[in-house]
Amino acid sequence: MNLWEAVFLGAIQGATEFLPVSSSGHLVVGQTLLGLEIQGVQFEVAVHVATLISVIVIYRDRILDLLSGVLKRDPGAWRYIGLLAVATLPAGLTGVFFRDIIRGLFESPFVPAIAFLVTGLILWSTRAALGREDWKKPGWRVALLIGFAQAFALIPGISRSGTTVAMALWLGVAAEEAAAFSFLMAIPAIAGAAVLQIPELASEGLTLSGAALAAGSIVAAVTGIVAIKAFVALLAKRAFHRFAIYCWGIGSAFLLYLVAFA
Repeated sequence: MNLWEAVFLGAIQGATEFLPVSSSGHLVVGQTLLGLEIQGVQFEVAVHVATLISVIVIYRDRILDLLSGVLKRDPGAWRYIGLLAVATLPAGLTGVFFRDIIRGLFESPFVPAIAFLVTGLILWSTRAALGREDWKKPGWRVALLIGFAQAFALIPGISRSGTTVAMALWLGVAAEEAAAFSFLMAIPAIAGAAVLQIPELASEGLTLSGAALAAGSIVAAVTGIVAIKAFVALLAKRAFHRFAIYCWGIGSAFLLYLVAFA
């Protein structure tokens, strides 16, 4: 991977990690079209940590409030931390016990091609969910169900932010709160995934240049910040479901490409 390929894939990761269009699916598409086969997990870990920084930057005030509340033993802060933990549990357990199966899904580009179409259906369904008026904050049952949605999004091409926010909206959570909860969920999810890959990182040695890793990470972090702001703005305008058209378009186009040239 050269420097410009790293920048390109970093931009894809940063933009699609938080927009409801599946970053994992886009990375498969990008690597397939560029003919890349990235050795090891260094680049994957680097850009994911970069997007983690994006969440921390955008929601820094809320994160600091939660940390302050925890230190002050505020019940509300501890309850919210508990909700995030419950929501993280399904994906965490799925990632640990079905790691090889999930990795196998990335080996076939047909998986994300079809999954993009499914993501489009999920996003389109939020047109009705946004019309609900029983807005509320997440509870324990809601957090667990959002967690199952996040576990489903381990399939490449299924959007994590899209499925978790769609689930939250259908369960009556306010749009702004649904977005915040989804992005804050990303912190333990991304950090946990990075920790699980530490043994592999330690054993594989340096497979990419430092310049490529740094460039890809910086671009991923910056585009991640822009993507989060765009996501929240479109959700507030009730234009969230329009991402479905994009998912159907890229899924259909990639599927036709694979049938024709794979």
